[in-house]
Amino acid sequence: MNILVVGPSWVGDTILSQPLLQLLKQQHPGAQIDYLAPSWTLPLLARMPEVRLGITNPFGHGALQLAARRRLARTLRSAAYDQALVLPNSFKSALIPWFADIPRRTGFRGEARWGLINDLHRLDPARLPQMVQRFAALALPPESPLPEPLPRPALQSSPEQQQRLLARLGLTLEKPVVAFCPGAEFGPAKRWPETHFAALANLLAARGCAVWLIGSPRDHAVAAAIAQASTAVNLCGRTDIAEAADLLAATRLVVTNDSGLMHAAAAVGRPVIALYGSSSPHFTPPLSSDARIVTLGLECSPCFKRECPLGHLKCLKDLEPARVCAEIDFARICA
Repeated sequence: MNILVVGPSWVGDTILSQPLLQLLKQQHPGAQIDYLAPSWTLPLLARMPEVRLGITNPFGHGALQLAARRRLARTLRSAAYDQALVLPNSFKSALIPWFADIPRRTGFRGEARWGLINDLHRLDPARLPQMVQRFAALALPPESPLPEPLPRPALQSSPEQQQRLLARLGLTLEKPVVAFCPGAEFGPAKRWPETHFAALANLLAARGCAVWLIGSPRDHAVAAAIAQASTAVNLCGRTDIAEAADLLAATRLVVTNDSGLMHAAAAVGRPVIALYGSSSPHFTPPLSSDARIVTLGLECSPCFKRECPLGHLKCLKDLEPARVCAEIDFARICA
């Protein structure tokens, strides 16, 4: 059985789709799964053993480009896919499987997708409150109960991969290393203040820990401000997303905003302290038994906005570094 997965644009959502792939492999052990995804998530797919091939989806948000989508679909026809699973709910995301004449096209009802999706699921948010559950449900017949427990994301990262990367970046593990992930691609309402990260880095340095700042090139300026006010090492922009996962896997603990790297840290088995402000830990929690969620639970949150609609960002500014530091098991990470 040949299956095409049309994936989401966000790194975190891509990681949250791995349990769906695991369920597909359980049901069809010989299935060959290809994954259509934006270029920035393709390195992650190489760390998912369920995926045979990652295929670049070149279409940005809002770009219809019908002729280009037809051309890409024609190149996919030779794979003779039996089924496509379309994870985004947009009209545009369902076009390529339809143009490619894939006979079974699975997805939620979404926007104006009648005919494009012919294996239609109805989303019941009460039954499927989490993003990972919604993706996983597409592996099963509509309205079927999910297996309990669901498989968890598990990105591959070997000690050899980690050591090669540490050597290239000139890093050592002489001190216990704590990783900070200070970015959040969605927007500033998900970012703990740089001053708080810097203060926590100084508290950790006083305990004998090293701090690495991990993220994309877009996070470099935020990380530079943290590094300037502390001894943290700014590594943002020096790795691709799979190498960032290798760095996370080499650390003792990860302190992170609700971001794609939070899910990567959980998927490589690191203890995680996850900081939530405008988003909900009930919808996209880190999928790990070794994760602590720190949130103030203010009346105005979660608002799910890119920027604080009230202009104060108290949900994160009032989350003091000492409060986060109190969540750290120093005896464990310094052992």
